[in-house]
Amino acid sequence: MTSHTTPAEPAAGPRAARRRLIRELLLVAGFFAVYKAGRLLSTDRTEEAFRNAGRIWDAERALHLPGEGLLQRLLLHGDALVTTANTYYAGVHFPATALFLIWLYVRRPAHYLWTRRVLAGLTAAALVLHLAFPLAPPRLLDAAQLIDTAQVYGPSVYRAAPAEDTLANQFAAMPSLHFGWALMLALGMIAATSSRWRFLWLLHPLLTLVVIVGTANHYWLDAVVAAVLLGAALLLVPRPRADDDPDDETGPDPEAARENDPDGPVRGLPSPRSADAAVGAGQ
Repeated sequence: MTSHTTPAEPAAGPRAARRRLIRELLLVAGFFAVYKAGRLLSTDRTEEAFRNAGRIWDAERALHLPGEGLLQRLLLHGDALVTTANTYYAGVHFPATALFLIWLYVRRPAHYLWTRRVLAGLTAAALVLHLAFPLAPPRLLDAAQLIDTAQVYGPSVYRAAPAEDTLANQFAAMPSLHFGWALMLALGMIAATSSRWRFLWLLHPLLTLVVIVGTANHYWLDAVVAAVLLGAALLLVPRPRADDDPDDETGPDPEAARENDPDGPVRGLPSPRSADAAVGAGQ
């Protein structure tokens, strides 16, 4: 009987890992599909989107926020600079987030679960706001007097006329998930790593903010609201403990964690590290 059960046991781990991976891929893909489908429901609310844009523009001026044109003028100092900004907007958002989640899934599973839940909460809240408050971006608002840099310099992910864009909702400016996801990427990497340089990850959301505002795709308040929603999600989703990921360099000794694991080594037997320490102490 032993000969029948023993060979099957090593395969149980890989099979379980594959099932978890497939489940995660389906979960993320399904959530993204629901978000995209729901986001398109407000594409025909043009008049409301432009009314809201006027309100946001007036609110920013009442709050004495700097005009979005300030950043755009900086980007327009050179064609290469503004083209790079457009490319960053079009090509970095999804790949960077995907690589971030993949790295966490492989190296920091507990932090991955925490991040996935936070991003899901942020994105769900953003979808509700997109549907409740359609908003035309500043590049479409005459009062802003800004250039649609993607259309003029390229590359662009949107059609020139929002009504002709069947793949994206150009009236979903608030909140900016470009900024919200970028900020969570930075916070997630800071939480999951221990390098002295880890706070440099904050450059990613900072650069994203410059890009989304300078290319006239978002207002300042779009980023502010995204940060507020992310803060609420972070308060609601418990952060993983330092010892939840066994290979987390910031946490306690993983060998010590294994000793306290009821499914781990037999209690009372020293781990390799503790055995070496005991030998060293005897010398």
